[in-house]
Amino acid sequence: MGNQASNIDPRRAANRERVIAALRHHGALSRADLAVQSGLSRATVSSIVGELADAGVVVEAECSGDRSPQPGRPPALVRLDPSAGAAVGIDFGKRHLRVVVADLGHRVLGERCVELDPDHEARHGMKRASELFDDVLEEADVHRSRLVGVGMGPPGPVVRDTGEMGSSTILPGWVGVRPHEAMTERLGVAVRVDNDANLGALGEWTWGAGRGAADMVYLKASTGIGAGLILMGRLFRGAGGTAGEIGHTIVDPSGPVCRCGNRGCLETLVGAPALEALLAPTLGAVTVQDVIGRAGAGDQACRRVIEDAGTAIGTATANLCNLFNPGRIVVGGDLAAAGELLLAPLRAALARAAIPSAARDAEVVPAVLGDRAEVLGAVALVVRERGLAVFDGPAAREAAA
Repeated sequence: MGNQASNIDPRRAANRERVIAALRHHGALSRADLAVQSGLSRATVSSIVGELADAGVVVEAECSGDRSPQPGRPPALVRLDPSAGAAVGIDFGKRHLRVVVADLGHRVLGERCVELDPDHEARHGMKRASELFDDVLEEADVHRSRLVGVGMGPPGPVVRDTGEMGSSTILPGWVGVRPHEAMTERLGVAVRVDNDANLGALGEWTWGAGRGAADMVYLKASTGIGAGLILMGRLFRGAGGTAGEIGHTIVDPSGPVCRCGNRGCLETLVGAPALEALLAPTLGAVTVQDVIGRAGAGDQACRRVIEDAGTAIGTATANLCNLFNPGRIVVGGDLAAAGELLLAPLRAALARAAIPSAARDAEVVPAVLGDRAEVLGAVALVVRERGLAVFDGPAAREAAA
C-alpha cells in the first residue's frame, strides 16, 4: 500500500476541491472568474475543469449575451452538474441521530435530526436511521439511483480488520456490531463508516474552520475526547484506524479506571460525564450544557472546572503538536461551546508543553459547525472517496481506505 499511496498527488486533489468550492459558493462562473475565486492560475483551472467535466462533476455552457462584458462570443460558464449524484451522511451520537443528503458540491438538500435513548440498542438506532434516510431523500426529491454512497459515523471506534464496533464504544448496545454491513443491507446502498472525530475533522476541513489548512487537528471534547488528523490534505487513520485517540492519553496513572482498561486517561478527567460528576456534590445533577451556562453567568466552580479541562486538553494536545506539527487545531464538541473560557487555558497549556516552534505553528480556533460537523463530514467522506475513485484510480481508493 505504501508504494500505491505515493502515486497520489495531494496538491492536485486540493486544487480540485478549491475549484468545486468556488462553484459551490458563487454558482456558475467563467474559467477566468474561477481562477480569481479559487486563487489558481488560468492554466490550472482549465486543466481541472476538463477533468471535472470528463468525470461528470461539472458542465460547461455558453452564457447569455447580457452576461458578457465584452462584444463578441460570450464566455462559457462552468457549473456543478446537479445530475452528477448525491451523498448521504448519517451521524449517531449518544443521544441523537442526524441524517443529511447533499449534492456532490456539498450543497445540503435535506436534513433531519431526532433524539435517541442514551442507552439505545444498535438494532433500534439503525432502524430509525433507515427511516430518516427515506425521509431526507423524499424531502430533497433525490432518488436512490442518484446516490453515490452513504457515509456514517457510529457511536464509537470500529476495528479496522473486522469492521466491528470495539468494546470502548460509548454505547454498549453497539459492541460487536458491524455497522458497515448492517446499514448497507438495510439501505441497499454502499455505506462507508468512520469514527466521529475523523468525520468531524473532515467536516470542519471541508466546510468550516479548517478550510485551507493542509495539516490540521480536530479535537472533539464531548462525552469522550477524540482527535481527527488531516495530514497533507488527507485524513490520517493509522495502521488499524485508531490514530487520534487522544482521550486515552494517560495523564494521571493513579486516576480513575477508564473504559479502555487503563487508569487516568484524559477522557476520565475531562469528558462530559467526569465534569458533571465533579460538580454533582455541590450542584446536584447537571449536564455539561448546564455547566457551560452557569460558567457564563459567573459561577466560579463551573468556570474552574472548564478552565482545568482546557489546561488538561492543551497539555495532551501538545504531544500531537510535537509529533505532527499541525498548522491549525480546531476545537469542537459539546465543551467547545464554552468558547474562550476553554480555549484560553488550552492555548496556554499547549504553549508551555509543546516545542516552542510547534506551539507557534499551531493556530487554535473554535469549530464553526457545531453538532453538524460529523454528519457533514460523513457526506464529505463519500464525496472525497468518489473523487479519488474518479481521478486517482484503484491505488488511491486503497490508500484512502
